[in-house]
Amino acid sequence: MATHALKLSALAAALLASHPAFAQSSLPAVTVAGRNADAPVRIGGWGDTPVAKLPLQANVLNSERLLDAGISNLAGLTQLDASVGDAYNSAGYVSYLKIRGFDLDNRFNYRRDGLPISAETALALGNKSSIEVLKGTSGIQAGTSAPGGLVNLVLKRPDAQLLALSAGVSERGTLEAAVDWSQRFGTAKAFGLRINAAGAALRPELRDAQGERQLLALAGDWRISPDTLLEAEFEWNRQSQSSQPGMSLLGSKLPDAKAFDPRRNLNNLPWSQPVVFDNSHASLRWQQRLSADWRAQAHLGVQELKTDDRLAFPYGCSAENAWDRYCSNGDFDRYDFRSEGERRRSQALDLSLSGKLAMAGLQHQISAGLLLSRYQAHLGAQTNQQVSPGNVFIDQPSPPMAEPNDVNTNREERSSELYLRDAVQIDKQWQAWLGLRHSRIERESVRTDGSRATDYSQSFSTPWLGLSYAINPTLMAYGSWGEGVESEVAPNRSRYINRGQVLPALKSRQFELGLKSGSSTVDWSVNAFDIRRPAWSDIGACDDNAGSCTRKADGYARHRGLEGQADIKWSGGGLLASAMKLKARREAAIDPAMNGLKPANVAETSIKLNARQRLAALPALQLNAGLVHEGARTVLPDASLSIPAWTRLDAGLRYEQTRGKQLLIWRAGVDNLADKRAWRESPYQYGHAYLYPLAPRTWRASVEVQL
Repeated sequence: MATHALKLSALAAALLASHPAFAQSSLPAVTVAGRNADAPVRIGGWGDTPVAKLPLQANVLNSERLLDAGISNLAGLTQLDASVGDAYNSAGYVSYLKIRGFDLDNRFNYRRDGLPISAETALALGNKSSIEVLKGTSGIQAGTSAPGGLVNLVLKRPDAQLLALSAGVSERGTLEAAVDWSQRFGTAKAFGLRINAAGAALRPELRDAQGERQLLALAGDWRISPDTLLEAEFEWNRQSQSSQPGMSLLGSKLPDAKAFDPRRNLNNLPWSQPVVFDNSHASLRWQQRLSADWRAQAHLGVQELKTDDRLAFPYGCSAENAWDRYCSNGDFDRYDFRSEGERRRSQALDLSLSGKLAMAGLQHQISAGLLLSRYQAHLGAQTNQQVSPGNVFIDQPSPPMAEPNDVNTNREERSSELYLRDAVQIDKQWQAWLGLRHSRIERESVRTDGSRATDYSQSFSTPWLGLSYAINPTLMAYGSWGEGVESEVAPNRSRYINRGQVLPALKSRQFELGLKSGSSTVDWSVNAFDIRRPAWSDIGACDDNAGSCTRKADGYARHRGLEGQADIKWSGGGLLASAMKLKARREAAIDPAMNGLKPANVAETSIKLNARQRLAALPALQLNAGLVHEGARTVLPDASLSIPAWTRLDAGLRYEQTRGKQLLIWRAGVDNLADKRAWRESPYQYGHAYLYPLAPRTWRASVEVQL
């Protein structure tokens, strides 16, 4: 399949070279960065209300920003928003994010055009017009979800006539090509069609991690009448690439990041196979205007995922009886992990009604609806067997396992969610925001050998309240309070007394105060938040299988922070800036030694800057510069060890050429300009401490022609 990417690259390059705009000199520049504050944020749940007028924090990152920054997956969001951090981002694998210090749940914290999807896969961005990031508890937007926030992928839909071809090269020979075509036709342009196709042959700086990526997406609509719109779309994308295991502690020592080659891949055995994500998505949406003030919508979405998850997995050091780190001399135990033919299916139907009305002398903007969703995960037997050990410094081949030897867990989850939102205009300055979602969930799980079945249901309501005050037409103060909820069962293992039993719903709550402003020159906001999420602990003798361990509520995690973000525009340039100062601590734990501890892999200081400036002498040339600063992160649950803070500098340029209606855009960039060596993040996963290095200096270049 990699040859398809090469053919696409060659075709795009040939079309570009043959086009008269290719050699045309520059003309006045085209502005590509729209105002974030003017953009409605669909994931916020308040219709077309602009971000600057909502009593919550959200960020809308359009596709142009992502292209200029060289971002091709969700993990790249950590470059642009200080509230978004890495949460176990391995090259070639699923993107895992955290917001406000809380890990997002890839089953429940992601949306696609507002409908819930699974992010347990590699999600393509080539047919996305923007990515929306909602920060904070999401109880009025989601039945169950982790409390950090939500991420919504907004699809490109048919637009006016458009044909854009692009080709790019980066790293050690990665080649990419893409086509974006849109057309309206028929009487009064009632029909629209948009096609996005892309292919890439991946040759990253990380060694032994070559792969390929493809995308094909079609979106169509039919404007049946001025009041009726029918939209349909289909997307298929595939990624096949070897993934990157994490580094770890060497005995009791934190290895020197400057001495570790960030290009080294511990998954470099002759029998290692790529992780393959094969995804398809489809949706149908009907929108009906009932009157000047009222609209109805029905939105159906289906997602099908197929995954072959494979890894030569380093885990622990049996020679030193240390299972959460590697040996002092760099040795590690190695496992052949293979879970092939995993299938996941998500279905969602959202029925909603929204409009305006006057009641009790006040103006109300109301939306109400019903969301029905279903998630299924059907997994086969897996291989998870220890093979010959390895070493972080020396390649040591080992034979793979021949047959699956372990069970997996199949899941089925159903939910029905009733929601009501009301934005009440009290007077010209004061506005109240009221929301309530009532959810009922039903969840089942069973191991692939038919054992350890669980089946339970829960119901809960999650309210949300906000109050905003318009200080002037461009400046608003607000306060809000809301709840979110998560649902779990005790681990279904023999050492637990309450194994497989449903646990009380984890109700988190958040307070937030802020100021927001939006104008033609600057959009900015500052806010303070306080999130408290209940925590679970294993109490008793939990290191053996004696059945004397209990999973129970044990205090809470409390994350308090200050955020600031600004999108500043000036003649010929601008600055996208964000910063977060976070205090994340464990409180009220049964074991007093746990109280006051920082969570692993959470940076308490984060700064992201992205500047752009056009040159007066050459206005078609835009220079870009980026800075990412992350504070220290703890490595172990007892917070006894931390990785140092780090700062990365990026640089790039964008050059535009026009001729008539045609536009040619050249982009080039260097990430990690100074080739900084550092540990980027320190996830503690599966009872093991991992370290991921900052990627080495990486270059990229691309050209796009809009015909």
